[in-house]
Amino acid sequence: MAGTKAPGSKKPTPGQRAKAEADARKVVARNKKARHDYHIDDTLEAGISLTGTEVKALRMGRASLVDGWVEIDRGEAWLHNVHIPEYAQGSWTNHGPRRKRKLLLHKQEIEKLAVKTREKGHTIVPLELYFIRGRVKVEVALARGKQEWDKRQTLREKQDEREAQRAMSLRRNL
Repeated sequence: MAGTKAPGSKKPTPGQRAKAEADARKVVARNKKARHDYHIDDTLEAGISLTGTEVKALRMGRASLVDGWVEIDRGEAWLHNVHIPEYAQGSWTNHGPRRKRKLLLHKQEIEKLAVKTREKGHTIVPLELYFIRGRVKVEVALARGKQEWDKRQTLREKQDEREAQRAMSLRRNL
């Protein structure tokens, strides 16, 4: 029974550790600006169609989602304006840093997103780019744009929350 955990032991086996490590999310890029600029209504995890040099550049931990968006075109979802820099050791097979990339979603998911984006004020933005089980995934969100006063209110709420946490931690230490 190699690879199984004994009933009384608390320590994970090497196989269990390797599986947990593979299942862990290794975040490459986050779009912090998206949560500031938009109200997030719904999120989806999508696969992304990449070339070999793009994957290698992502494994080096370099990417930017800041100006990215998703567009639905003829029943397919496309990720636009996401910057994945050229792979340093790449040759003539290198990729374009800001090319559009196809998202791998089910037809029903694409249709749902297409219907929602036809409504006024809705868009699809990438939130996170990460590796899970050796595959590159992107978390996309159906979002509504925030007004300027919404952004200020969100910042004020975060600041108030931080101050409350700080006051509670000072009180605990006394």
